[in-house]
Amino acid sequence: MPIHEFRTKMEAAGVSEPAIRAFERSYAQLADATCGQIPESSIQPVESLPSLAEISATLTPQPALLNETAVLKLNGGLGTGMGLERAKSLLPVHDGLTFLDLIVRQILRFRKTSGHMRFLTMNSFSTSADTRAALAKYPDLGDPAAIELLQNKTPKIDAQTLRPVVWEKDRELEWCPPGHGDLYAVLATGGTLERLLADGIRYLFVSNSDNLGATLDLALLTWFAESGAPFMMEVTARTPSDRKGGHLARRGHQLLLRESAQCPEADMDAFQDITRHRFFNTNNLWIRLERLRDALAASDGSLPLPLIRNKKTVDPRDKNSPEVFQLETAMGAAIECFADARAVDVPRSRFAPVKTTADLLTLRSDAYDIRPDGTVALAPELGEIPPHVELDHHYKMVDQLEAALAAGTPSLKGCRTLKVKGPVLFNADAIFQGEVTVENPTHSPLPVPPGIHFNTHLIL
Repeated sequence: MPIHEFRTKMEAAGVSEPAIRAFERSYAQLADATCGQIPESSIQPVESLPSLAEISATLTPQPALLNETAVLKLNGGLGTGMGLERAKSLLPVHDGLTFLDLIVRQILRFRKTSGHMRFLTMNSFSTSADTRAALAKYPDLGDPAAIELLQNKTPKIDAQTLRPVVWEKDRELEWCPPGHGDLYAVLATGGTLERLLADGIRYLFVSNSDNLGATLDLALLTWFAESGAPFMMEVTARTPSDRKGGHLARRGHQLLLRESAQCPEADMDAFQDITRHRFFNTNNLWIRLERLRDALAASDGSLPLPLIRNKKTVDPRDKNSPEVFQLETAMGAAIECFADARAVDVPRSRFAPVKTTADLLTLRSDAYDIRPDGTVALAPELGEIPPHVELDHHYKMVDQLEAALAAGTPSLKGCRTLKVKGPVLFNADAIFQGEVTVENPTHSPLPVPPGIHFNTHLIL
């Protein structure tokens, strides 16, 4: 295989050595069609785990640990699937405040009340400038340049030749992000990990910037620190809407993460069985930096994460462009790299990501309480299970949703499922409860009547 061609291309683009070695490790697995596959016969379900509720009831939180902790937000996503052209974290959530604004409020609250907790973002080349500019209005936070870690990029692979793809129409499309598993190569780059350790930072809490539920929990930090474990993953109970998401499993005594791309087709029914595989990864991770340093040193500077092989076209907007492989890794898969890694069962309120406009509608509604300190919580009426919202193609982009919400956001705190078909205009006086379908069979937007809509199929 022409592996040297990839190294030459990556070195010329200034990609770090740890990232190059991580790519080479994944590329070596590419020729084996079964590599990275995790068949059902090789794993066992996880039956039970310690819960955050149990942990909170049995220990005394140690605020002094905050001085030894860094919070890192993964902030490389543009949200292009929702029509955005800048960092998703700059999308307004509540009263003009963005995800990033609320995250900063959380950090500054901890610093004011508990200790000087370090804050970091992992940006991509696409989100770096906008994020730095947005953080510049918070001088108490520190220098935006010092806060930033920069995500790597990796070459797309021609699916026919397994060589670096060449696309003269747009050379930037020859590159792709390497997935969140790139985190470990980024930490190993330029002495970042060693500097954190030298500054007395022993623990790292990592989560996605679009998950406002992922606040630093002092009970979890204390439990993790006292456990001596090198790595801990927060998981929560799967619901029908999570059937396609990665789940936790065991191989003997070893915990591992299985993503859908790693599941053989014949085992997909078992993968999606939420009564068998009960816990999914929230992508909220806790890492003991000393142990990560040791693991990186033992693996030539890059963790041996399982390959996720994605087949796409070089231009995602042109389905007739050449097929390519994009090699990715998941940062949660590092749970398999530590024999004594842990997982903890957390409430659903710690997992409130925005991947679609349906998620954004839910977060903007009264299904969530957004507090002055930047934290969010599900409305108590929902019992830790958010509404399941399905919006059709009329709301795929953020600007389409904004137009539909011009008269206000409907109430969802008493809603279990909401399905919307056709162009609808919402308002703040519409209250959805139970299981509701709203349908407009015409092509012209029609308003939802104000009032309570309970367990109904509403045709406008």
